[in-house]
Amino acid sequence: MYDRALASLPGGNTRTTVFMKPYPIYAARGEGCRVWDLDENEYIDCINNFTSLIHGHAHPALLEAAKRQLALGSAFGLPTESEIDLAELLASRLPAVDQVRFCNSGTEAVMMALKAARAFTGRSKIAKCEGAYHGSYDYAEVSLDPTPEAWGRNAPVSVAYARGTPDNVLADVITIPFNDAAAAVSLIREHGSELACVLVDPMPNRAGLVPADKAYLEALRSVTRDVGALLIFDEVITFRLGYRGAQGLWEIDPDLTTLGKIIGGGFPVGAVAGRKEFMAVFDPRHGKPALPHGGTFSANPVTMRAGLAAMELLDDAAFSRLDAMGNEVRTGIDEAFRQNGVPGRTVGLGSLLKVHFADRPIRDYRSAWLNEEETRRQAVFSRGLLNRGVLAAGYGLFALSTPMTDADVDAIITAASGALSEVAASL
Repeated sequence: MYDRALASLPGGNTRTTVFMKPYPIYAARGEGCRVWDLDENEYIDCINNFTSLIHGHAHPALLEAAKRQLALGSAFGLPTESEIDLAELLASRLPAVDQVRFCNSGTEAVMMALKAARAFTGRSKIAKCEGAYHGSYDYAEVSLDPTPEAWGRNAPVSVAYARGTPDNVLADVITIPFNDAAAAVSLIREHGSELACVLVDPMPNRAGLVPADKAYLEALRSVTRDVGALLIFDEVITFRLGYRGAQGLWEIDPDLTTLGKIIGGGFPVGAVAGRKEFMAVFDPRHGKPALPHGGTFSANPVTMRAGLAAMELLDDAAFSRLDAMGNEVRTGIDEAFRQNGVPGRTVGLGSLLKVHFADRPIRDYRSAWLNEEETRRQAVFSRGLLNRGVLAAGYGLFALSTPMTDADVDAIITAASGALSEVAASL
């Protein structure tokens, strides 16, 4: 399949994130918490399409919701009741949200949130955390993966992620450190009069999946109000941490929130959400809005209905069970590190965890940076998991799902322990 794909797809697929050497594993089907590849190898799926499938694959309630809507029509050049229903649910769960604007991906949600902040404030610059991934919008991906040579001595430096990024994009992005309140506040105050917003993920995946210190988020909340910039929470991933998302856990009210992944029930989705005063930039009732926004498939009714069904299944009991499974897997893998004599640990919250091959404290992008030996150990571990029937991200991310049983949790821990024994043998 890879040889065939190379002729029509650069690199043999459409997503850099799913490429692996010597060739990608091509999925054939999924059911519950399992996925089968084209060779009929079976895996417990701990990627879940990079955290989006919180109910696993082919959940009957989600299939039924999508089928009912498909029979009525898959898309219209008109609004539908489905988008109102999902928007009302999201607003009821998020303390800082009055209104919602739907789009088709987390990338698009972040892009629209940044543009909304610019439209509201009349300012052009944004601030974001070093190493944090917020999708592929030029401004959002600045300083996504700077190497140590580009870290700068005193403060993070804005570095291009993609070749060809215009210099003016870099000039309009202030990069701040994660979990260093004093340094972040200092940079925000220095550029405050030019800043439209500060964009932060409360537990940034690419920057180590380390939970933010509450004091750090409180400092961002305070200083953005002082300088007149909006505070944007990227909850595309962290909304799966609890009934009210990360902002409910941390008890911080951002001005705007970006959503995606789990709110689509397995279909493409994104959303910008916030208070009416900020969301008014999208309002077309009095002529051209400050921020015009369309999108042929935005608020697609199939997505809206499947997303509503997915969110309704995520009640307090579901989140409690996900939390318990996450704690058990993190504890089990940490114990396997100790038993195998391998330096490392897990981090994360709720149904998310990440494996680190380092014996130092992990607090931000720089402390999570893998040296050459740690990178090698990560690769041995990832291959060991695959060979034991567990599919996790190659960089150590695990995302659990509601169909998982106690036996599945035990199997994940057993597979991780076996993979760590291979790492130990390679030391």
